[in-house]
Amino acid sequence: MRSRIAARRHAGIGMPSLGGLDCFALLTALLIAIPVASVVLNLFRPSTDTWSHMAATVLPEYTLTTCVLVAGVAIGVMLLGVGSAWLIVSYRFPGRNFLQWALVLPLAMPAYVIAYAYTDWLQFTGPIQTMLREAMGWRANDYWFPDVRSLPAAIVMFSFVLYPYVYLLVRTALIDQSASALEAARLMGLSRIAAFFKVGVPLARPAIAAGVTLALMETLADFGAVSYFGVQSLTTGIFRAWQSFGDQSAAAQLSVLLLIFVAVIIAIERMNRGGARFQASSTLRRIAPHPLRGLRGVVATVLCTLPFALGFVLPALLLAKLAFGSDEALSVERLARVVGNSVFLAALTAVLAVGVALLLGYAERLSKHRAVRTGNRVVGLGYAMPGAVVAVGILVPMAAFDNLIADWIRGVSGIQVGLMVTGTVVALVYAYLVRFLAIALQTVESGLTRITPSMDDAARSLGYTPREVVARVHLPMLRPTVLTAALLVFVDVMKELPATFALRPFNFDTLAIQIFHLAKDERLAEAALPSLVIVLVGLVPLGLIARRLSHGEGVAPN
Repeated sequence: MRSRIAARRHAGIGMPSLGGLDCFALLTALLIAIPVASVVLNLFRPSTDTWSHMAATVLPEYTLTTCVLVAGVAIGVMLLGVGSAWLIVSYRFPGRNFLQWALVLPLAMPAYVIAYAYTDWLQFTGPIQTMLREAMGWRANDYWFPDVRSLPAAIVMFSFVLYPYVYLLVRTALIDQSASALEAARLMGLSRIAAFFKVGVPLARPAIAAGVTLALMETLADFGAVSYFGVQSLTTGIFRAWQSFGDQSAAAQLSVLLLIFVAVIIAIERMNRGGARFQASSTLRRIAPHPLRGLRGVVATVLCTLPFALGFVLPALLLAKLAFGSDEALSVERLARVVGNSVFLAALTAVLAVGVALLLGYAERLSKHRAVRTGNRVVGLGYAMPGAVVAVGILVPMAAFDNLIADWIRGVSGIQVGLMVTGTVVALVYAYLVRFLAIALQTVESGLTRITPSMDDAARSLGYTPREVVARVHLPMLRPTVLTAALLVFVDVMKELPATFALRPFNFDTLAIQIFHLAKDERLAEAALPSLVIVLVGLVPLGLIARRLSHGEGVAPN
């Protein structure tokens, strides 16, 4: 008997009991995993007539178009992001100090917003083609002009607004590279450009892969731009099966294919990154920018200005011209209502996301359970899920839960009730948390790493209780981190379209939904002002990044 008790005690040494924070972390991971599990389980359900019809007719086109879109955007963001990062880090030319932070501003421009702006500018009735016809005396069939609503145009639009992901990470990687490696390549007779491709690019390959992965996940998650351009991607197929055919099972099966695309992209990124990490060293002799004068300096300035100008300046000017140069405008009451709805959802989600992220961060900091750390990594996977997949994955189990509760209430009281959660703000905020909680968690974890155990020990030695340590030491140090996390989540919720489009309550429009509907009805002038509002909101967190870049700091990859 004593030996059994001793064995049990010995076994319990390596298996501490779960505390309240541990249980909360595991429950959160379960809630984040439910949409993915719900979507994947549809693989084991019998195929519907809608799915069979789509698989035989349009599914090959959806798959091929998505592959071409992903490949095109990958090439585009690599050319723009890597090229601009190399010029900014390696050379000194006119406007470099301004451009090094201005190059991140296109991130404030959602893909569907830039698509609407350029469509109005380049379409047949737009100013460019109208000016050409008037100047040359042409008629409609007398000339050829690229179709702005096409797959190649979508690739260009995505490349211009998503290249900053690659630029930021590659810039950081190049800054942290030693100048000795490039100098050794120069001593072997290589030119600066050849040394960059032979030495700089291979060393920065993990950062390139990470940046391209982020850009491609945003591409796969987009619905507004591909839908407006008529691009037959998997995302548009999901909403077509759901909205047009009313078949949730077919939409879920298409969502599985979209998840497979995401999984393949992440797997390729992991293989490229391997175990590589970027660690800046105070003793590292970094690359000294080489001055470019004359024509070379002008060329470098132009090459770095083009992505910023075409991805941010020109679309912003086009939107401003539409918003303030036309009599067609959204009414003040309507604009105030959709802005209020957007701010309410974004603020509520930001507060909840930061609160949950703080609890999860402390759970991992204090817990000795591997399950808690694994659960936090599961939470981090939510950002990789496109909004359309999240919406499908939430709607199916939530509708089943609603029907179960309604049947129980009817059986007990005889009262007929409708859906109590599906189609409400609760479902929408849940979708936002699944999608964006990872952003808050990564930001909070980054802030917690700066609070070392020695700080806690010093505070405890002064007589502080654990609660006083958190209140007087941790919270003041975490305040900038918490504000940054809340701001990032706030902006992402303001821009989110697919999940909002699928799960919003009836007659409850946000800025993104209002812009989408107006653009779909070709009322681009009315869509311009709400589009500008979203862009201005997106500039706030980018201002923080720009401030770091203007002080010569890098942006570390996640």
